[in-house]
Amino acid sequence: MTEAVEYSGLVDKRLVRAHIVAGLVFFVIVLFAGLLYGLQLQQLYPFPGIELLSPGRVRMIHTAAAAFGFLTNTFVACLYWVIPRLTGRPVLSRSFSWLIFWAWQLLVGISAGGILFGEAQAVEWGETPAWIDPVILVGAALLIVNVITPIFQRRDRNMYVTLWYYSAGFVWLALVYFMGNFLPEYWLPGAAGAAVVGLYIHDLVGLFVTPMGWGLMYYFVPVILKKPIWSHTLSLVGFWGLAFFYPLNGIHHFLFSPIPLYAQYGAVISTIAIEIVVFTVIVNFFMTLRGSSDAIRTNMPIRWFYTGMILYFTTCFQCAFQTTLTFQKIIHFTDWVVGHAHLVMFGVFGFWLLGSIDYLWPKLVGRKWHSDALRSWHYWLTTLGIVVMALSLTAAGLIQGYLWKGLAPWEDSLIASFPFWAVRTYAGVAMIAAQFLLFFNMWMTSRSAPEPSTARAPLGQEATA
Repeated sequence: MTEAVEYSGLVDKRLVRAHIVAGLVFFVIVLFAGLLYGLQLQQLYPFPGIELLSPGRVRMIHTAAAAFGFLTNTFVACLYWVIPRLTGRPVLSRSFSWLIFWAWQLLVGISAGGILFGEAQAVEWGETPAWIDPVILVGAALLIVNVITPIFQRRDRNMYVTLWYYSAGFVWLALVYFMGNFLPEYWLPGAAGAAVVGLYIHDLVGLFVTPMGWGLMYYFVPVILKKPIWSHTLSLVGFWGLAFFYPLNGIHHFLFSPIPLYAQYGAVISTIAIEIVVFTVIVNFFMTLRGSSDAIRTNMPIRWFYTGMILYFTTCFQCAFQTTLTFQKIIHFTDWVVGHAHLVMFGVFGFWLLGSIDYLWPKLVGRKWHSDALRSWHYWLTTLGIVVMALSLTAAGLIQGYLWKGLAPWEDSLIASFPFWAVRTYAGVAMIAAQFLLFFNMWMTSRSAPEPSTARAPLGQEATA
């Protein structure tokens, strides 16, 4: 039985394509919102005095569209591709999947409108208006039911590690979103609410985005390299280490705050422990690559994936130092934190999703990539852009921190930051240009002549390699 026949009834390729396209539409919003905010820091903001497009609201659009528009849509697209292949079962309902798709885009759009009209919550990554949070929670629950059903229905009772990550990530998503958007809003004011917000900020990344990302890597890397993961034991060590240590990290966002110091110390220690956990995962993947390292040069998705892994180790190593109280005395509230956030969210998870798109798109449209040169340009411009941006913001953060420590006037730190903010903007423009190369390449690929093996296949059931 060929894979085309084996999976033809399990995966709705049109649905996968739709989520990828929707994710990239929100990605454009993310990119331009970030560019606008960067221009504001250089006194070049194009909409001065317009409350609806004030920089603070645009910044919240930047983060909310990244979390719930780009990342969530693209992760869901990959879920619809991966889960049926690992379980041998389709999702609960194809019609239900399309209902969730359109409802989710509507919810994200309404949330963005509410933010622009000044109804955002004071919760980082939870800026969505309070009145829409219950609907988002219901939507997330319906999505979870739709994609977790085949995991429970699978014939093989042994679960591959990807399904471990996905199953836990689904449970954590609902709990984390409720915790961050309801407890501080209605039941826990003051320092207690701040502690919960810190947990929410970090757990949304560590207990949803991270399991989704690593779950993808545990699927795609062995499939592309055509070899099993090096150590199943290490994969489970990474999973349980994440589950144990990551929920304790969140308070490191509020060091030197009224939150009890024992909780702050606990967050510092658990953050350092996470670096050990990440090291086991990185070793596992690079040992899997052993003997196939040429794939980094010849296989573009693998290049995206392993670049993201290097940046992930870098950001976690950075975390192990920057969360200590000694480092915080310098970098607290500086652009160092902004550079770190961009490196982990875009340089890691964004890279993994871009690599997944690079792998999936030809299979979804049944055509070869229009231009390998454009794929290469996309990778290099994006990589250089995010690395330069992170380095410039890191340098700016150190300068700001030492100026503040020396009690220099606030204006001195602004003047010193301007050149670094300019570099950040130029790097952002390079990254935006890179994504438009991707969009053009995807468009031209979908319009090119189909490959012979898929020329007569019904729409949505092309051969899958």
